[in-house]
Amino acid sequence: MSKDGGPIRLLIVDDHPVVRDGLAAMITKQADLELMGEAATGQEAIDLYRTHRPDVTLMDLRLPDMSGVDAIAAIRSQFPSARVIVLTTYRGDVQALRALKAGAAGYLLKSSPRAELMQAIRIVDRGQKCVPPEVAADLSEFVADDLLSAREVQVLQDVAGGNANKMIADHLSISEDTVKAHMRSILSKLGANDRTHAVSIAMRRGFLDS
Repeated sequence: MSKDGGPIRLLIVDDHPVVRDGLAAMITKQADLELMGEAATGQEAIDLYRTHRPDVTLMDLRLPDMSGVDAIAAIRSQFPSARVIVLTTYRGDVQALRALKAGAAGYLLKSSPRAELMQAIRIVDRGQKCVPPEVAADLSEFVADDLLSAREVQVLQDVAGGNANKMIADHLSISEDTVKAHMRSILSKLGANDRTHAVSIAMRRGFLDS
C-alpha cells in the first residue's frame, strides 16, 4: 500500500508503446496498484514525477533523449526518497551498477515473470531493495574490477566499429601509441585475449550497447 494507505501509485517510463501497454495491463489487474502516468522520454519522466510524485517508478535504461540512469539521477537529486525500479533487457553488471549508484532500488529484466515484477514493486514500495540473484551474482563477480575509463570506452566503441588504430587515433585526436596503450589497459581490465574478445566481453557486461 502507498504511504497514505491507498494503492501503490506507479509511473511507467519506456519509449516503446507496446511495453507500456503491457505493463499497464498487468498493473490495472492488481487491486493494490494504480497507474498514474506513462512517459516515453527521460524529460517526460522527470516532469511527471515532479507533478504526481508516484510511489514507485518503473524505468527503462534506453530512452531517446537521455539514459535511464541520468533520468534516475535527475529525479533523485530533486526527490531523494524517490523509489525507482529499472526494468531493462540489459543484464550486464556495468549497467546495473550505474543504475544502483544513481539511486535505483530495484533492477529487473524485462524477461522476468509477471509475479516477480509485482513482488518487486511491493518490496520497493516498502523501502527495501530488490535485485534478482542472477544480477546480484554478476555484480559480486565484477565489483572489485577496475571499470573502463570514458576514453577506454570510446576506443572500444571505435574498435567495435571495425576501425584500425590509425583511424581511432584520428577520430579521437590522439596518437596511435596512446590508442595502443588504451588497448593494453582494456585487455588487462577485461581479461580479454584480443580486440574481438574485448568487444564481446564489453557488450556482455554493458560497457557497450549490443
